[in-house]
Amino acid sequence: MKILKREPLLWRLRIETEDDLWALARIARKGMKLGMLGERRDQTTGGDEGGRAKSAERKKMWIRLHIESTEYQTFSENLRIHGTIEEAQFDVGLHHTHIIEIRDDVELSCSTEFSSSDKELLQQAEQASGQTNVVLAVVETDEVVLFHVTARGLREGATWTMRGGGKRGEIRQSAGIASNFRAKVIDALIDTLEPETPIVVCGPGHAREALLADLKKTGETRMMKSVATSMAGRAGANEVLREGLAGSLLSEHAISREIELIEMAWERLSTNGAVAYGEVTLRKAMNEGAIETLLISADILRDETKMIGSETWLQWVEGLSDIGAELVQCSTDHDAGQQLLGLGGALAILRYAM
Repeated sequence: MKILKREPLLWRLRIETEDDLWALARIARKGMKLGMLGERRDQTTGGDEGGRAKSAERKKMWIRLHIESTEYQTFSENLRIHGTIEEAQFDVGLHHTHIIEIRDDVELSCSTEFSSSDKELLQQAEQASGQTNVVLAVVETDEVVLFHVTARGLREGATWTMRGGGKRGEIRQSAGIASNFRAKVIDALIDTLEPETPIVVCGPGHAREALLADLKKTGETRMMKSVATSMAGRAGANEVLREGLAGSLLSEHAISREIELIEMAWERLSTNGAVAYGEVTLRKAMNEGAIETLLISADILRDETKMIGSETWLQWVEGLSDIGAELVQCSTDHDAGQQLLGLGGALAILRYAM
């Protein structure tokens, strides 16, 4: 995310990645205003011309909406924001939908100062703009599954397999078939990935080493690393993230820290340690100043229908600064995030057991 202008009541932003769309989908909420260049049909240019109907011309203009709702599917390439037109050359008061894509500039404003949670999410999006997405290739003898790791999620990509083409014993005995399979996978990787995208080749067994060796023989100069895992498939990809096996390649990604903290919380839960979840326990921990780090789904945090006591979550987390606690806004687009949802979407790592 590139911040072009930042004022207490107005932000002008340039969308640079899919993760920026994810962040904007959480920050831009009902009641706020969003302006950007858009198109509307000018009905005054329609009518009859030479006995034939003339369609209204589409005109490009600055359109500011009063936001009513947003639509965004994780890892998609656009964000849809619906609302009523507040500022435009014409059609003020009518409904319109802005379709926001990568490289678009938008202007977001609100009637009161942006919340500290929104400011933090914006700052994280800005810091992540220089990060390179990493690809995990989870390798077995007869299957390779590709996973894209972004700052906020784990997305399964292409799968290449030799399964279904004969007995597994025959596959293992044929070095030629295995070599041809690896060559096919490597060709696809080189064709589909950006030249600078790092690849972590992981999985159980020795098949990953063979694939990495073949990759190097092609003259690939991108950063490549081999990591041993005890499992294959998505479980193997999660093992790399959970155990920090990729080292510095993923250490700065928000997803890595979220998973690390959620795993720490699970360990404490298993031993009745310093951790809290559930409305009653979380409120007690806040009142006692016991919270060190609060992990919460970024969606639940901004859902005004969900309350903790008599407050919304956005109101309640403002108290964290008073006790010197940290707020971590988690994505649920990875397995650890789904585990967090299973505990109600909020979990606190405490300074001491209660």
